[in-house]
Amino acid sequence: MARILVVEDDDSVRTFTARALAAAGHAVETADDGEAGLECIGRVGGRYDLVLSDIRMPVMDGIEMAVQAARAHPGIKILLMTGYAEQRERATELSTIIVDVVQKPFTLAQIRSEVERALAA
Repeated sequence: MARILVVEDDDSVRTFTARALAAAGHAVETADDGEAGLECIGRVGGRYDLVLSDIRMPVMDGIEMAVQAARAHPGIKILLMTGYAEQRERATELSTIIVDVVQKPFTLAQIRSEVERALAA
């Protein structure tokens, strides 16, 4: 069982993803934007096994959150997700910070598989 933070501004995607991961046995917490996600990460001293975050969000996007989280907590595992090709391209410069980028939309099996792969990395 891993401790996972899901950061996603879309309620339905956040709920679907959190439930899918919780049903797989993980302890899941959620945040609705990058700023709230960064606060969660700081509150637990970066002790998440994985942070799964959307890239495109209001207030603070997932890329900025990833940069700040990695700066404050080196070694934190971050898996980004997006439905936009241009956002995926932006994330390529973060190869030393993030594990990978998951393409949305995804199925229940796909997100579980991607998370397990990220946890094993």
